Amino acid sequence: MKLLKLTLHHIRRSPFQSLIAFVAVFLSFSVLNTFVYLNRGLNHVLNYFETKPEITIYLKDGLDAEKITALEEEIKTYPQVREIRKISKEKALELYKEMNKDNPLLTEMVTASVLPASIEVSANDPRVLEVMAQKFSSKSEVDEVIYQKDIIQSLLNWTKIIRIFGIALVVIFLIASFLIIFSLIGMKITNRKDEIRISRLLGASQFYVKRPFLLEGAIYGVLGAFTAFLSSYLTIFVFRHSINHFFQPIVFVNEFSLLDILILIAELLFGLVIGLSASWLGARRYIKW
Repeated sequence: MKLLKLTLHHIRRSPFQSLIAFVAVFLSFSVLNTFVYLNRGLNHVLNYFETKPEITIYLKDGLDAEKITALEEEIKTYPQVREIRKISKEKALELYKEMNKDNPLLTEMVTASVLPASIEVSANDPRVLEVMAQKFSSKSEVDEVIYQKDIIQSLLNWTKIIRIFGIALVVIFLIASFLIIFSLIGMKITNRKDEIRISRLLGASQFYVKRPFLLEGAIYGVLGAFTAFLSSYLTIFVFRHSINHFFQPIVFVNEFSLLDILILIAELLFGLVIGLSASWLGARRYIKW
């Protein structure tokens, strides 16, 4: 308890420097939490598309019923086809209005005539869909073929970019936090060198005089990590329904779970390691007497 009081006294004696160290750790872990939640959400999106292999064949306007029926019959000849759904222009308009029911401005000027009819095909084997996509793309009756493999590949590319950028950003912020705590502890030791020298002359060990600085670094790391997690989670909690509504039917943000508790524990430990290691190196560098 005496050690904690002494450490808090050191923090209060230089509040602005202490605030800078805390903010640095807070921002570092805020970026880390943003990256973690974004990565989890993108994984949910990828899993959704990977478990629902499907292509959509958009038909050109003016096709008669016989040509559309002939396309459907050709589709049925492919193995592993699970379901074929014909979407007329009127049905496409209904689906469009349902998807945008909360935004009437997007539905006022849209009529069935401007929307294409289509055939949606689901299969148990994605390789069949790839063959079909290549085959039907060249047909004169077909305007466009949308294959979810393209969507998945795009998502994978974006996920890779986000992961690389996120990791780089987190590493930069963590290094900055480490250096700030290291420099701050060094400055505080320099400002109190006379007190430390007197304590050493009175018989205090090096570890004894280092303890308040080590605890101070640990407080910055743990408190910064905890407040960053708390603020990130509260922000996600407030906007969770809106985010999930935007990505529906995909659940982009899950309910609070055991995984979040494990993430919090891991971040607290990580913050403790950063704070302790930075303060320990600072104390080792500047306390040499």
